[in-house]
Amino acid sequence: MGQVFGSIQDMLHGRKWRERQIRKITDKVFDRIKEDSGKDTLTFEDVCIAVLYVYNDINKYLPGPHNNPPSKAELRALMQEYDVNLNGLLDREEFADFIQKLTTDMLTAVSRNLVIALIVAPAVALLTKRATEGVPGVGKVVQKVPNSVYASVVTLGVVLVQNSSEGFE
Repeated sequence: MGQVFGSIQDMLHGRKWRERQIRKITDKVFDRIKEDSGKDTLTFEDVCIAVLYVYNDINKYLPGPHNNPPSKAELRALMQEYDVNLNGLLDREEFADFIQKLTTDMLTAVSRNLVIALIVAPAVALLTKRATEGVPGVGKVVQKVPNSVYASVVTLGVVLVQNSSEGFE
């Protein structure tokens, strides 16, 4: 149980948690590509494949909508920006910085959605429960529902609304 609270606490710390998660993913992907190619650097073709792996992992492990990877033209421009030694290849650190830049906006949205789902929605649910006390008929029924159940139902509703609205963006 302590691990659950620890990971939620890490998520709420934001930037450091995101950076650690992305670094885990980039190291895993870099090692996978390195194992296949036998080189310590990634060519443009390797980077394209690696970006697909990274986006696959992000879509699989992080909550939120599906995120599409950038186009090859965008990747080429970004790769040139992060190729510090100008050799046309990315080493592990250059690749980590490259992926960090590539995924910053997406991870900010994921973090925002987590804060809404884990903190804001339950708090609003409990406030609305108290507000319904004076409503005839409804107030008595709502007051009989345990706080934890009521907060869970309202939070689930908020998450469903978030997910449905993300499909329209």
